[in-house]
Amino acid sequence: MSNLEELGLYIANPIGPIIDGINLKENIFNYMPKLKKFEFDIHSYIRLNNQFNLPSNEDIQNTFKNVKSNQIISSIDYFPKTHRFHCHVYSYPYTLMYYQIITNNFPGGLFTCVHHISLMDERPFEHEFFLQIAKSFPFIKDLRLYNSEPQKNNKQQQSIIEYPYLIVHDLRKIHANYLELFLNDTKMSLLNDIILHVNYDLLQSVTDNFTRDATRINCSKVQRLFLYNKQELSPGLKDYFPRAAIL
Repeated sequence: MSNLEELGLYIANPIGPIIDGINLKENIFNYMPKLKKFEFDIHSYIRLNNQFNLPSNEDIQNTFKNVKSNQIISSIDYFPKTHRFHCHVYSYPYTLMYYQIITNNFPGGLFTCVHHISLMDERPFEHEFFLQIAKSFPFIKDLRLYNSEPQKNNKQQQSIIEYPYLIVHDLRKIHANYLELFLNDTKMSLLNDIILHVNYDLLQSVTDNFTRDATRINCSKVQRLFLYNKQELSPGLKDYFPRAAIL
């Protein structure tokens, strides 16, 4: 590969060393002297076992001083509940269709190529966070959300969030606040022909056993409803989702 001039690299390292600029130089660039274009997206994790002197975001940035690439963005996160330290680095402008594991430390930017995202954190996602996601990812079609922490400001009157191309909503591993946010038409504007993945008991609770008016409009837009952990279905379910194939 010594003659390679362009390289696109995606790495999701579940548990291992933090992949930073030093790591890339020693293991990639030193073997590719003709490399002119390098685009990448790298996730790496280490387990937290009472470590001290974990790298800061500035430390990670400093390791890329000698890396030939576009602008390099980095962000770090500590997840005490799962005992993990997460480092995400990527070249910008970002050209991939997927952007995974967006947290509250998301550094912002515009990602017009991205159609699929996942949101995950051990801290709550507030209303402003979802507004920022809508601005940064204007063409998302598939959103997967993982957050079990309740929102703190969900009672306030706030502007409506719009995801004009969003079709697939995977809301299985969430707190009820987020399902309320997505299904309440005074908080979220959704397309017709939605594909919704959700836990049945949570859906039943948020919709007041499929009688609540505030969530009726967005639920009527669902084309395919994938229910998980379902037992006996409520008689009102089908009328509440009149257009949906219930799976």
